[in-house]
Amino acid sequence: MSEKEGEEEGQILSEDTSEYDLSFKIIVVGDAGVGKSCLTLKATKDQFETSYNTTVGFEFYTMVIKIKDKVIRLQIWDTCGQEVYKSLILSFYRNASLAIIVYAINDNNTFTNIERWLNEIKTVSNPQTKIFLIGNKVDLKDDRKVDTETAKKFSKEHEFQFFLETSAKTGINVKEVFVEAAKELYKNHLEYKDRASRLGSMLDAQDNNNKFNNLLLEEEDDKNKGIKKKGSCC
Repeated sequence: MSEKEGEEEGQILSEDTSEYDLSFKIIVVGDAGVGKSCLTLKATKDQFETSYNTTVGFEFYTMVIKIKDKVIRLQIWDTCGQEVYKSLILSFYRNASLAIIVYAINDNNTFTNIERWLNEIKTVSNPQTKIFLIGNKVDLKDDRKVDTETAKKFSKEHEFQFFLETSAKTGINVKEVFVEAAKELYKNHLEYKDRASRLGSMLDAQDNNNKFNNLLLEEEDDKNKGIKKKGSCC
């Protein structure tokens, strides 16, 4: 693969990159213990914490990705999964461009609870928010409880924009999740610009058409009144 093709697919830039063209907010949700923080930390800083510490409230990360000729900054909000913080989590859904729901492949309960997270997102967030489904902890394949095909079918039935299995521990597919997020959001941005441009053209055309119709009506009205416009022929 050429360097240019690689950039089109998504080139991860330094976190310290200060100049960017677009910025999007992403929220990462799911039950406690599915590895949301580990997933985000591995993707943004290439680190994995062996000791498990429950996220209290939220953690904030950034990731900068170049898609074609545009630099995209992802603001990633890693939320806690405990019910006690539910009201706090709900506040983070607002203004999110994309939500990532994470479950653990070795815990069927976390997969069952996906619908609850999905309903919350659809109820509170913007209707245009994109939603990804991620099955984490594939390194624990011997303890797998959620079959890949079952998860794929669920993702398709519920119209998730993207599904992937990952391992925050080994790094499998971790960065790909956020690269795909950047690509999806950039594509959505272009589609929005195109719709806005076409709508603007339609409105301009309608405005011109209205002006032309009004002019015809004025001329017809003047004709009926026997009024001649300045510069008109006798």
